[in-house]
Amino acid sequence: MMRTDEVNIRDPYLLIVDGAYYLYGTRSETCWGKADGFDCYRSSDGKEWEGPIEIFRRPEGFFADQNYWAPECYQIHDAFYLVTTFGSSEGKKGIYVLKSDKPEGPFAPYSGRLTPEEWSSIDGTLYWENGTPYLIFSHSFEDSKDGDMCILKLSEDLKEAAGEPELLFSAGEAPWAHPVPFAKAEFGIDGDVYFTDGPCVFREGDGLYLLWSSWGTAGYAVGAARSESGSVKGPWIQQEEPVFPENGGHGMVFRDLNGKLKFLLHYPNDKYKERPVITELQITDGVVSLIREN
Repeated sequence: MMRTDEVNIRDPYLLIVDGAYYLYGTRSETCWGKADGFDCYRSSDGKEWEGPIEIFRRPEGFFADQNYWAPECYQIHDAFYLVTTFGSSEGKKGIYVLKSDKPEGPFAPYSGRLTPEEWSSIDGTLYWENGTPYLIFSHSFEDSKDGDMCILKLSEDLKEAAGEPELLFSAGEAPWAHPVPFAKAEFGIDGDVYFTDGPCVFREGDGLYLLWSSWGTAGYAVGAARSESGSVKGPWIQQEEPVFPENGGHGMVFRDLNGKLKFLLHYPNDKYKERPVITELQITDGVVSLIREN
C-alpha cells in the first residue's frame, strides 16, 4: 500500500466504482520517451492505494510507442472505456478509446483515431449533453500556436467521430494565460506560443464549468471558464485569475464517497516528481476556487 503522495503519475483521473476509488494517470517515468502501458491504483478510502496495477500493455505490432498520456476511465453500463492519447515516431499524437469489462482492466484497443489524422491532439475528456457524447480536447501547439481547446461530436458507441472539430476557445483569451517562455529553445517554434491541456467539464448547480491548464505567470497553472449559454458549445467566459497558479495542473473534478466536490491534479510539474494532489472545490457566485488538502 502507498499514500497518495507516494504515487508517481501525471494527469491523474479518478473513478469510483462500487464504493472503491480507482486512480489512473500517465506514468511519470515514461511520459517523455518510449512508453508501453497504463496503470491504475485502487483504494477503499482515497488515501491508501494498492498498485500499480497494469491495465494496458502495448500489444505486439501496436502503432503507438510514445505519448501514452492522460488516461480517463468512464463506466457506461457494464463496460469501462479508457480515453487516451497515443503517439508514435511515425505520426502525430491523437486520441483513442480502449475498452474493458473491469475498471482495473485489462483494456484492449476499441476505437480508431477519433481526432483528425493531420492534427496533433492531446488530453481528451468526455461530456454528454442531451444524450450525445462529445470529446473535448487540446489541439496541440505544434499545429496551433494560439493553444486551441476544441470539441468533437462522437458516435453513440464512442468508436468514431460524428462530425468535424469546432473551436471552443484559445488559451490567449484567458487573462491569466501567457506564452510559453521556452517554445523556441525546447520546440524550435518562433513567436508567441500558447497551449491548452487537461480539460475537465462539469455541471454544478445551474452552471457549466470547464477547468483547463496552460502557462501562467508562475509556470504551469489551472484556470476556469463558465459557459454563458449553459451548453458545452459555450461561449466560454474565462475566469480572471487562475484557480491553481503555480507548478501544477491537468486535473479533474469528482465527488468523493461523502458527496464532497473535489479537484484532483498533479503537483509539482517537475519531471519525474509529479504526485496526485486532492483539493476541495468551491463555487461562489460563479467563481471557482480551490482549498488545498494535501
